[in-house]
Amino acid sequence: MNFPLQRIALTPGEPAGIGPDLCIQCAQQAHPAELVAIADPQLLESRARLLGLPLQLSPVDLAAPPQPQRPGTLKFQPQSMARPAQPGRLDSANVDYVLTTLRTAAEACQRGDYAALVTGPVNKEVINRTGRPFTGHTEFLAQLTGTPQVVMMLATPGLRVALVTTHLPLRAIFSTITPAWLEQTLRITWQGLHQLFCLPDPRLLVCGLNPHAGEGGHMGREEIDIIEPVLEQLRQEGMKLYGPLPADTIFIDKYLQVTDAVVAMYHDQGLPVLKHMGFGKAINITLGLPFIRTSVDHGTALDLAGSGRADTGSLTAALQTALEMSARRRQAA
Repeated sequence: MNFPLQRIALTPGEPAGIGPDLCIQCAQQAHPAELVAIADPQLLESRARLLGLPLQLSPVDLAAPPQPQRPGTLKFQPQSMARPAQPGRLDSANVDYVLTTLRTAAEACQRGDYAALVTGPVNKEVINRTGRPFTGHTEFLAQLTGTPQVVMMLATPGLRVALVTTHLPLRAIFSTITPAWLEQTLRITWQGLHQLFCLPDPRLLVCGLNPHAGEGGHMGREEIDIIEPVLEQLRQEGMKLYGPLPADTIFIDKYLQVTDAVVAMYHDQGLPVLKHMGFGKAINITLGLPFIRTSVDHGTALDLAGSGRADTGSLTAALQTALEMSARRRQAA
């Protein structure tokens, strides 16, 4: 696919982690887009020196046409840290900086300054320690944009998994999965696959909530009272939905060969299988936002920050997917 030239926003995430490393390492390659790090340029310069990698930084000119990424260069939109970051050492003084980069990027994407947002990993613990409730990028961006419901979907070659609930304690899952919430999750997932992945008639496998999908009500009635009625309603509208199926067998080849995505009821029901299949190559996609957002599938890896051993596979895949989805959206407009 030939992509029209685009401008992509990058947020490196936690400055003490590998996010800055990944952005610098990715900038060593040519890309058919203009990559713009929304970050402190001094952080990028100091980390590039530590990594021993060439990096020519220049401020972005949003009024000018995007330019292709040249190896060893990187555009930036400046944000200042409170204190210089030490690789591997979290500093709560820089939490505002992390959140500001996300807010700035999201607002710029909504204005149309960028075709997509690609996010590096953040450390939720240090953010929450400062008294700012933060469960993840997905929820933060939904709240920031006033989007009532979004869907977190992870993807790796051969498997996509969409989540009905995301970063919740297990005891909160049962009360969260209402008919209305499940219906909207399935609609957003179907629309995302249709519009952003150009699948004309997406096929979704839907997990049950209880072990063995409830065993006809003997191990819980959520399948009977909530999931099955919603699936039947949407099938009547023409959506291809299969389930609810037991989560312990839904990921076998027999089923995966005939589906475009699996819909899991909660985080650890679907993501362990996906990450086992493709950790380091998988990406996180937020469906339902007013702009395209992709992300890496891993955390901040504080022990690797500044070492030069961080694997760019997931960030490269997230960038490529963001480019593909924005090109498809532009072609469909």
